[in-house]
Amino acid sequence: MACVIAAPASGSGKTLLSLVLLAWARSQQLNIQPFKVGPDYLDPQLLSATSGNPCRNLDPILCGEHWVKRSFHGFGGHAHLSLVEGVMGLFDGAGVSEEGSTASVARLLNLPVVLVVDASGQAASIAALVKGFRDHDKRINLAGVVLNKVNSRRHRSLLQEILESIGIKVLGFLPKDAELELPKRHLGLAPAHELENSTLRLKAWSAIAEAHLDLKSFLFLLKAPTPDEDPIQSILDKAQIPPLKQPPIPVAVANDQAFHFRYPETKELLEAIGIKILPWKPLNNEVIPSEAEGLILPGGFPEQHALRLSQSTRSLQSLQGFFGERPIYAECGGMLLLGKSITDLEGHSHLMSGLLPFEARKGNLNVGYRTLRSSVDGLIVRSGEQLKGHEFHRWQISREAPYQGMQSMHALWQVEGWKTKPREEGWSNQTLHASWAHIHWASSTTICSRWLDALVTGMKSRAGDSKVKSIQ
Repeated sequence: MACVIAAPASGSGKTLLSLVLLAWARSQQLNIQPFKVGPDYLDPQLLSATSGNPCRNLDPILCGEHWVKRSFHGFGGHAHLSLVEGVMGLFDGAGVSEEGSTASVARLLNLPVVLVVDASGQAASIAALVKGFRDHDKRINLAGVVLNKVNSRRHRSLLQEILESIGIKVLGFLPKDAELELPKRHLGLAPAHELENSTLRLKAWSAIAEAHLDLKSFLFLLKAPTPDEDPIQSILDKAQIPPLKQPPIPVAVANDQAFHFRYPETKELLEAIGIKILPWKPLNNEVIPSEAEGLILPGGFPEQHALRLSQSTRSLQSLQGFFGERPIYAECGGMLLLGKSITDLEGHSHLMSGLLPFEARKGNLNVGYRTLRSSVDGLIVRSGEQLKGHEFHRWQISREAPYQGMQSMHALWQVEGWKTKPREEGWSNQTLHASWAHIHWASSTTICSRWLDALVTGMKSRAGDSKVKSIQ
């Protein structure tokens, strides 16, 4: 079955309830699989670290309903328990719609919903709030409510009596507790690696669950779904990617505190088609591994580490030598490493690799799903093709003669979104894909196959060049 942890609005306590349930299940040696609705990277990092299993994003807009079902049953069905954390408010979707909302995923997977409500400063009014969410859509099965920020026994008894009078089951309470305070950054919660005393917190979260939640009811609600086939293998079967007739192809992936926005399926898909992942830590001033045939620069927080990145001269020089010679896939924060400079959180500018003619500085928040229509034949897309992506950043880039004078460089695609003007975006040629847009690689069977083709083509070309040079 499993259940969805939802709320009336962001900041109500969805992540806190999810974390205490995951910590408790792990303390009981129960294998629990976490999921997160939407395109988020930060909450899933916390859910992954707490559960011990990679959190999977359930995003019908980025990946389609078929993948959401396959992912949920394929990954969740092989655990003892499964938990789905929602996104924003229960009915909040793309723009003014419910598309991609927590409610839409609950309906799609036929899952009961547990509503987390911030009860601070409320008494009888909470009945109107909860009743409104229960009655707004009769297709949603509201299994119960957990009340957050309830400190006194009197407040607890009062709220429970009020909700039971309208037929709502109270599944527990979350008190105001220092252990439930999570650090935040400019784009939301802090990454999991910044959470201090994680082992002690896990014990504290588990104890909070024991003391304040109806765990007997949650054990029933969190029961794992019926298992299905391996989702990763299903993509490979559909893509008809033949096994490599050679040793695994090494690909470097930036992986440190500045670059860590990755969906786990990307690594799994790459490894499944015969690619060996080589971690590269630019912040440690490492050179890109010499055997790497390609490079992936994921998103993250380069602006938070801009000074240290600018001082990592060996890393930047190795990137300059790699550029144009081997395939590079860069998105959002990873793309900023390719520019001239980044302005940090305090407004100070720091030099980057200088490979693309732009400077990055803080601007307005850009967030939302995007329709991406490819303008050219590029590294992983072909002209006229359409993908779905997601933008979430506060940094803007200023272009200087964006494509003129750069050998074979073009705008990657036309980008459109809700209440945004269509625009050219990204950088593209046969060895580069650089864009603000985050893409889920499980959303398309062509992304991995084209990335593999680019690697193999580059290897053959360089082998040919070597033969020519040896003959000469």
